[in-house]
Amino acid sequence: MCVKDKIKNKEIKIVDTTLRDGEQTAGVAFANHEKIAIAQALSDIGIDQLEVGIPTMGGDEKATIKAICKRNLKASIMAWNRAVVSDIEQSIDCGVDAVAISLSVSDIHIQHKLKKSREWVLENMFNAVSFANKNGLYISVNGEDASRADTDFLIEFINVAKQAGANRFRFCDTVGVMEPFATREKIEKIHKATNFDIEMHTHNDFGMATANAIAGVIGGANYIGCTVNGLGERAGNAALEEVLMALKFVYGYDTDVDTTKFVEICKYVSQASGRRLPPWKAIVGTNMFRHESGIHADGALKDPKNYEAFDPAEVGLQRQIVIGKHSGKAAIVNKFKEYSIELTNEEANQILEEVRKVSVGLKRELFDKELVQIYHDIKNDYKIF
Repeated sequence: MCVKDKIKNKEIKIVDTTLRDGEQTAGVAFANHEKIAIAQALSDIGIDQLEVGIPTMGGDEKATIKAICKRNLKASIMAWNRAVVSDIEQSIDCGVDAVAISLSVSDIHIQHKLKKSREWVLENMFNAVSFANKNGLYISVNGEDASRADTDFLIEFINVAKQAGANRFRFCDTVGVMEPFATREKIEKIHKATNFDIEMHTHNDFGMATANAIAGVIGGANYIGCTVNGLGERAGNAALEEVLMALKFVYGYDTDVDTTKFVEICKYVSQASGRRLPPWKAIVGTNMFRHESGIHADGALKDPKNYEAFDPAEVGLQRQIVIGKHSGKAAIVNKFKEYSIELTNEEANQILEEVRKVSVGLKRELFDKELVQIYHDIKNDYKIF
């Protein structure tokens, strides 16, 4: 079976952790009403599960999680926990239907962070998962730093979790050190050995979080953890908008998520997090469908498919032809048609020459009023720039 068919023929669940891992971005703290609004928006567009916070923090954190649960959203609501019974009791008190129970699984973490043994990890995980299972919760057992863990130990960890009543395993590339080929191979081996649901939770330290998440799916995972705008610890997580649009347009996956709301949601999360959404941001950045280069603008005007991977309406953006230093004559002619002005060939060449001079001087693209002024300057044979 080819790679595309492997993805097209499986059901992939999306887990959004913007409100937990995303908020763990250094310096980010969502207001209570912002967390509720983000949860509502993500549920409304069709995200399967929302990881909304850490109840054992108490205070506003717990109150907000309770408020989200009371909204009866379509999405499953998950809370994050250590492998500690008291943490899970706090989650139960909030009214969530799912819990993530997290434990370090790499020897470097077990020895230097926990200062325990593999046996201790398995015992504490088993006890915590058993408690959650007895209380009727959906359980994701999280392998922190799974990417640096011994594969045979991961398989043992998952099998013990299954015995205790877990529903899936979250494979965490906690420090973002995986690459797609090794990710696929490792997940394939784990999945074949356990036949268990696997979630990919990938970080972006080397810029490969989205690629690693999808590679994991090719290897057998059927859940992907994401955050809006790729928020998260250090360089962040796999970005929700990138993962879903890649699945949809690169691999032909038929998603039920309403991607046309992506720009709206990404802008809101950007504002709420105080983290600027760069114009060059993949999928939702304003530059995605802004064309200035003469060859590109001409090609986009003739047929947008020449230089666009998908229609901008798919994510809530619009196409723009920008006039600046790199523009060509076709873009100039097309822009003036918007003003109901038909340029002669000579006028178009004169305007283009002047546009390039002015744009270099201002170090930016030109506004419509500046273009019209250039036109009148040329027609009246005087310059004001």
